Amino acid sequence: MTWSIVARDPAGDAWGVAVASRFFAVGSLCPHVRPGAGALSTQALINPTYGPRGLDLLAGGATASDVIAGLITGDEGRAARQLHVVDAQGRAAAHTGADCIGWCGHRGGENLSVAGNMLAGPEVIDATCETYLKMASLPFAERLLTAMEAGETAGGDKRGKQSACLVIHTGEAYPSLSLRADDHVDPLAELRRLYRVSQGRYAAFMSFLPTRDNPCGVFDRAVIEAEVQRREAMLAQAEKGAA
Repeated sequence: MTWSIVARDPAGDAWGVAVASRFFAVGSLCPHVRPGAGALSTQALINPTYGPRGLDLLAGGATASDVIAGLITGDEGRAARQLHVVDAQGRAAAHTGADCIGWCGHRGGENLSVAGNMLAGPEVIDATCETYLKMASLPFAERLLTAMEAGETAGGDKRGKQSACLVIHTGEAYPSLSLRADDHVDPLAELRRLYRVSQGRYAAFMSFLPTRDNPCGVFDRAVIEAEVQRREAMLAQAEKGAA
């Protein structure tokens, strides 16, 4: 009941998943990311245990194909599941069960996997994948959003819209960006709005948080506030130019 893109951005050492569905709070169960290990999305008649189990396998060095095999083996409901994975080396693998509702399918490549079920047609997957590949010059988050918007323009979930999610991890255990629209008339548009908002005060604070390499971060309020003001001014200028 969902389509999603799972991707690795090797230039930024980042991992991301974007998901959209005619289902409430799709971001609560489908996307799973662990920096340095990989990312996956579990969908259709979802098996939520695939997420943490799959990430553990990836962290242990399993390939994307190994993860698929390890998770669906022994799951009697695997014919109704859809799962796709990108591993630490950017290899993609996917499973679309025989009982998933059409249109359903998947498409993958280096550092990229797109999969969906109950879609308007294969053009949804194709538009999402091809747009992502064409938009390499965009920042990672915008690239994922733009790809999903192309999939929606191509028909998206054939039942309509309700929720969407975008989650990105870089090198830290916490996400660098995590946006959700759990029940919205136009969830991808809402994600786009939230992303624009995030580029101001939120992005400034995120740039100073403690990290593995700098466990104290920056806590000088004057420094932080100066960066907030700089980013907010840039946002205001961009909005003025777009008007």
